[in-house]
Amino acid sequence: MLNSDVVRTSLQKTSRRNFLKASTAVTAGAVAGSLSVARSAHAAGDEVLKVGLIGCGGRGTGATVNALNADKNNKITAMADAFGDRLENSRKQLKKSKPEQVAVDDDHCFTGFDGYQKLIDSGVDVVILATPPQFRPMHLKACVDAGKHVFCEKPVAVDAPGIRSVLASCEQAKKKNLSIVSGLCWRYHPAVRETMKRVLDGAIGDIVAIQTSYNCGTLWHRGHKPEWTEMEYQMRNWYYFTWLSGDHNVEQHVHSLDKSAWAMHEKPPVRAWGLGGRQVRTEQPKYGDIFDHHAVVYEHANGVRVYSYCRQMAGCFNDVSDRILGTKGRCNVLKHKIEGENPWQYRGKGGSMLEIEHQELFAAIRSGKPINNGLYMARSTMLAILGRMVDYTGKAITWDEAINSKQDLSPKSYAWDADPPTKPDADGKYPIAIPGVTKFV
Repeated sequence: MLNSDVVRTSLQKTSRRNFLKASTAVTAGAVAGSLSVARSAHAAGDEVLKVGLIGCGGRGTGATVNALNADKNNKITAMADAFGDRLENSRKQLKKSKPEQVAVDDDHCFTGFDGYQKLIDSGVDVVILATPPQFRPMHLKACVDAGKHVFCEKPVAVDAPGIRSVLASCEQAKKKNLSIVSGLCWRYHPAVRETMKRVLDGAIGDIVAIQTSYNCGTLWHRGHKPEWTEMEYQMRNWYYFTWLSGDHNVEQHVHSLDKSAWAMHEKPPVRAWGLGGRQVRTEQPKYGDIFDHHAVVYEHANGVRVYSYCRQMAGCFNDVSDRILGTKGRCNVLKHKIEGENPWQYRGKGGSMLEIEHQELFAAIRSGKPINNGLYMARSTMLAILGRMVDYTGKAITWDEAINSKQDLSPKSYAWDADPPTKPDADGKYPIAIPGVTKFV
């Protein structure tokens, strides 16, 4: 069974002096690889934490700004992305936004599929992982092996083998006293934290059902250029390919499912079943092989059911909400409100969850008191993967069957001239999962 995790709920405020003291306490006989040369240098008086960014899209760029805002002594010193144009655009934005904290020389800009390892080896202390989810397990393992602290964007995998790898890496991180903070940012939202604390303390009684929705419009597409290989086309438009994104119920709706897992004390469901399909994403090959709607029921051992809905369609009613029903009341999580026997509305301080998650990460690093969000970021991602499994196959699938699945969505090799796992047919169309036909692996 998986070990339980502790969600830290207060901002740890520590001085740089405490960080230096904690650093010198690490002995030379620590677990092999648990300290990089760069991290060891802090004991000699270097107060700068060197940040590296792997994945230079909009989310990675934004996360880096958050990291630099979190601590004035942080500097970004290295960047990596599969595409040079994406990296350079991000570097320009960061230099404009935080000029005094950007120290990324040309020789610390790494491109291609192997750029991540070059960045890890470049002397950084903390790594921001913001590539497409397919790469998260591999990159996280490499960071932990090298003794790096990590900000790990959601979701953390696209398949069960990836989840098992992430769990193993997070356990190794604990042994090395490394911090891993998840990009499941609602766990760091002040009002949501207080709301969930009250739910977990019994303000609405025993939970009987949860409804969680992420119904929204359509997203970006980066087109197709004739000089691109099939691998580059799919990488440029990674959102629309299951092997890269996990489908939108994994990449996006994981935020909603994470709040349901939080309410259920991180206990996974017994099984799930559902339905999904591709009703408006009919244009091929533009939209790859993902669905445009999912609906899943997660059944828990205590009788609680989580009703999960997500949709990406234009011109439809939108709803992003999480509602928890209990024996003594009901909670609207994103409105921070409880109704029933113990009515309550959050009136406390605000704050950006995107900033707070980085503030807590760097406070933990400097204090020598690691944060490890590994369990919940892996389990919440696995909830979403389970939802995709039941919708693609049309079957009811248990949690144990899902997390032990042998389906590995990785390509045989990572190279621009390699074949991606999903390939178009002679008419340029990608194979789409068919419920009742597609097999569970």
